[in-house]
Amino acid sequence: MNLPPFELERYFAVHEFTAKRLLCVSDCQPLTVAELLALSEGAAEAFAALPLGYADSRGGPELRQAVCSLYDSLRPDDLLVHVGAEEAIFTFFSALVAPGDQVIVQTPCYRSLRDVPAALGATVVEWPGRQENGWIPDLGFLKKALREKTRAVVVNFPHNPTGAMPDAGTFREIARLCDAAGAVLFSDEVYRFLEYDPADRLPAACDISDTAVSLGVMSKSFGLAGLRVGWAATRNARLLAAMARIKDYTTICGSPATEFLAALAITNREQVLGRTRKITLENLATARDFMSRRADRFAWAGPKAGPIAFPRLTGDGDAAAFTERLLAATGALLLPGRVYGHYPSHFRLGFGRAGFAEGLAVVDAFLDKA
Repeated sequence: MNLPPFELERYFAVHEFTAKRLLCVSDCQPLTVAELLALSEGAAEAFAALPLGYADSRGGPELRQAVCSLYDSLRPDDLLVHVGAEEAIFTFFSALVAPGDQVIVQTPCYRSLRDVPAALGATVVEWPGRQENGWIPDLGFLKKALREKTRAVVVNFPHNPTGAMPDAGTFREIARLCDAAGAVLFSDEVYRFLEYDPADRLPAACDISDTAVSLGVMSKSFGLAGLRVGWAATRNARLLAAMARIKDYTTICGSPATEFLAALAITNREQVLGRTRKITLENLATARDFMSRRADRFAWAGPKAGPIAFPRLTGDGDAAAFTERLLAATGALLLPGRVYGHYPSHFRLGFGRAGFAEGLAVVDAFLDKA
């Protein structure tokens, strides 16, 4: 298996912990351990008494029961907990894809969704969204692209990096087309529950298809990236068992400490999600104002969910050069679109953390001098 360099992760490895102002991160403002434990009476004492042995390789029963509450039709046996979402992406493709298979992937995308199946020998067909269409990929393209050898169709809603989201009817039609073609729908749902209008929330893919896989994680909407807890949710028992066999060769199991905290956060999700939603919506208003005032420099399709967007420089400017100049002059970090593929004029803007307004003011001042 020959995986290419993961440009996004390499970029953050260089800059994330040295830049003064992070204006492109994909997660939300993290909670502290103390804040989490304060959500439930007796949680601090239970956490302190927790034995730090091995965890259940499927994920602890308390955590899987809590995760089930996020779905309409799942039982704990329909879940496989992973160390973050990235491991679940790896085990899914490793369990399903062989050389000669076809995988259709919505783009732009988090690169492992495309690069892992390609490294396993699959033919990857990119299913592109476009800014002028609100980044929603065309159903007609999918209908033509599906083949007998299509093993999986990969979608991500709410979308990274654009914040795009289709209507429920479009999403259900994607699931129907996959079922009819015998392809597994792999639905990256890590930003679910952070819709600006909760009425826009899509059903989970695993609830509307017997074979689909929904990807979840604590890192994004819950603001708990440091827990490194993710999961695959599906009623496709054979596929889930195959993923579990792959996981025996990666992490085997997670940590009982982080699983305890994850279950606690999910059980108290109204408070946790309400907090991240408040921060994100306040910062979104700031971002919308900025984009309106700076329409001569930037354009975007406004996001509908999540803490990120994918603006572009007007006039097809070089976003990589712009982000480099900005970082050198101000210490403010934006993510150039090249890490997602051929998006040279785009950059990722992240507005899920505290301090975003102050950071964007620095960008405003930089533009005034440029």
